[in-house]
Formats: sequence, structure tokens, C-alpha cells
Amino acid sequence: MKIILIKIGKVFSLIKKEGLINSLKLIFSRYLKLYLKTIFSSVSGDVLIISAGVGDSAHYRAFNQAEELNIHNIKTSVVMQDDLFLSKYVDKCQVFIFQRTFVTSKIKKIISKIKQQKKEIIFETDDLVFDAKYIQQTDLYKNKMNLAEKIQYKRGIGSEIIKDEYTKVCTTTTSYLAKKIEKYKKRVFVVKNKLSNHELKLTQNILDNFSKEEDQIVRIGYFSGTSSHNKDFATIIEVLTEVLERNSNVELFLAGFLDIDNKLNKYQDRIIVMPFVSRDKYYENIWKIDINIVPLVLGSPFCEAKSEIKFIETGVLKIPTVAVRNQTFSETIEDEMDGFLADNENEWIEKIEKLIKDKELRIKMGEKAQNKIIRDYTNKNSHTTDYYNYLKKLINR
Repeated sequence: MKIILIKIGKVFSLIKKEGLINSLKLIFSRYLKLYLKTIFSSVSGDVLIISAGVGDSAHYRAFNQAEELNIHNIKTSVVMQDDLFLSKYVDKCQVFIFQRTFVTSKIKKIISKIKQQKKEIIFETDDLVFDAKYIQQTDLYKNKMNLAEKIQYKRGIGSEIIKDEYTKVCTTTTSYLAKKIEKYKKRVFVVKNKLSNHELKLTQNILDNFSKEEDQIVRIGYFSGTSSHNKDFATIIEVLTEVLERNSNVELFLAGFLDIDNKLNKYQDRIIVMPFVSRDKYYENIWKIDINIVPLVLGSPFCEAKSEIKFIETGVLKIPTVAVRNQTFSETIEDEMDGFLADNENEWIEKIEKLIKDKELRIKMGEKAQNKIIRDYTNKNSHTTDYYNYLKKLINR
């Protein structure tokens, strides 16, 4: 019942932001199709990923990860945690990956059955939501969540699973998160977010067949995703204000649940707010920009835990990124080679303006970013060998 209330709350939040018609289109194109896919697909194989939802987290950490494992001959299926036949699947599979799963009474029964059969439980997370003290500090929890969400997040998402001594292994997205999880005395595999084969084909089609605007405008893009990024965006408002003031040929493209009623109001005629769209259309929106920015609140554990996905999604289209100089992006981006890193206003302005003024630099840096992403951040070229070997040993024991 709690899961249903949470989903209903999210639908109402989306309608409030996007309007009824756009919300219904988005729910079908971006969420419902994935949900139906799990319902009508037969569960078979050795590994079952049990996901809490069908948003971007599930896209990368459930569906894309399943594709990656299947490529490496580890037969993997994905189901939603409210699947009616979940209990039956315990008899079919050997390894159960709980991807940000809400621990309901039903999930407790599933876990009990897995333990009785002495099969493997792996906890998977791409965020600090499993630790209640971090999520409760966020603006998302304080001001944006509905009551049902707050009740669930108050305990931490999946906290019971990660604290359970039966759970020996966890997977996550970044070395920062891995250190947090290791405190629970777990073995942790860092399995980076990666682009699916479909996304590779989609983005290559855009590169081959779409053309850029032939004008002198330079378009800076920020793709925030959820409303949890409002504070991240706030860290760069002064920078963007200065950049827009000094460069009349710059436009700002914004996507996501952002509060933009601030100093940027002065430049409303140069700010384009993009609506939520399907994942396929999402890459077409990315193609419209020339420079990608990724600000985050420095020092905030919840923000430090974020992955490099915004570098991956834009870099595959040869679009250069200026990102916050935190642990994750410092490990990902080679500063001044395949992207820029910045940790103060002067550095943000300096590096954004370098890209504004030098088209050749944008092209060169974008090409290097794409090379890195194709090599290290795609299912096609994935190489998390230790993790694959661990799963294969479990399956063959």
C-alpha cells in the first residue's frame, strides 16, 4: 500500500509541474513502457534484479545493469518489487539483487524465503538513501516529498537489507559510496553507470543525422533531473549571471524541477526551460546544447554520492562538461583534457568562458570525452571483471 501511495504522490507532483497532458505522455513514454516490459517478460536466468521503481535509477541500475550482465553470459531478469509473482521467482533464480528496494511486509517474506533456500542477496544502491540521516538533511525530504514518501524514507531505503548480516555484498556507483557502505562490513563492487546498446545506437544516429544550429549562439545546458538539485543549481547562479552578463551570445537551457525565480530573471529572454521528455527525446534535447555544466553542493555527503552520469550522457554526444571538483568527477574527468573541473566562482567563470570563446576547444574536448565514455562507460565495452567472476562463482557452486 505504501508503494502505491508513493507512486500516486509522485504522479501528482509531476502533474503540478508539467500539466495533465504532458504528464500522461511522460508517464507512458518514460515509465509505463518499462513497467509493462517487466510484467510481460518471462523471468528466467540466474540473477533477478528486484527494483523499487522505473525512474532513471531503475533505468541505469536495473535495466542497463541487466543488459551488461547478460552480455557477459550471466542470465539476468528485472522485476518490480510489487510484481504479483515475486515469490515464485525465488525458486527459479540463484542471486537476488535488491535495487533501492522498499522493505515492505511482502519483501520481508521474499527475503525470508531466499534465506531458507540459502541463496544470495545483494543490495544495490546509487545514492545515500539507505542511510536516513543523510536523506533527512536534504531539501527534497523536507519540502518536496509527499507524506507516504517521508514515512518510507524516514527509515532509509533498504536499510534493513544492508544492515542484515545475511547480506554480504553490495554494489554501487562510486568509490565515495563504496566507502560509506564498507562501514557496514560489506564487500562492495563499484559497478559504474553505463549506457545501453540502444542508447549508443540512438546517440550515434543523432551524431550522424542531426545538425547543430548554424548561428553564433553558444548554449549552456543544465539537466537537473529531480527537485533535489535546486540547491546544487543555487551554487552556480552567481556564475551564470556573470557569464550571461559578459557574453551576449550565450543562452541557458534548463531541464528538470528547478526554481529559477532568482537573479537569472533578468535574462529570461535567453533562458529556455525544457520539459521532461522520454529518454529517447532526452538525448535530442542534450544535442541542442554546446556546453554541459554539473554543479553540486561541495561537502554535502548526499551530493558527493552522486555519480558522473551527467558527464556520460552529454559526453557521448561530444558535448564538453564543466563539473564540480569533487571526488567523483575528479576521478572521472582529466581536467583541461576531456572536461573541466571547478570549485570556486572564478574558476567556473574562467572555464565556462574558455569554452564559450573557443569552438575548436569545445570540439576537441567533446571528442576526448566521447572516447572515454565509449571505452569505459558502455555495456558494449564494460569490464567489471571481478564482479562478473563473483556472480559466476555463485551461480556455478
